[in-house]
Amino acid sequence: MHPHLHTKDNTGCEEVMVALEECHARGFMWKAIGMCTSQKDNLTKCLKAERFKNQTANRNEVQSRKDRVRQLWKEIDETS
Repeated sequence: MHPHLHTKDNTGCEEVMVALEECHARGFMWKAIGMCTSQKDNLTKCLKAERFKNQTANRNEVQSRKDRVRQLWKEIDETS
């Protein structure tokens, strides 16, 4: 299924995770006949959105670090 759902990175999907867990708690037959499919789909969409948000933040952070290093090297080259 999904990797470690209850982590600090997935706090935006807490309500969806709880809904899926409540559906699964109803029993095996409830899951087996597909009654939890919509909750699982909602969780997948939510986790995908959270992952995209995290990737965007990480990408921006890396770009700012690279810009800073380039600027430092430019200053070093100019003073040398």
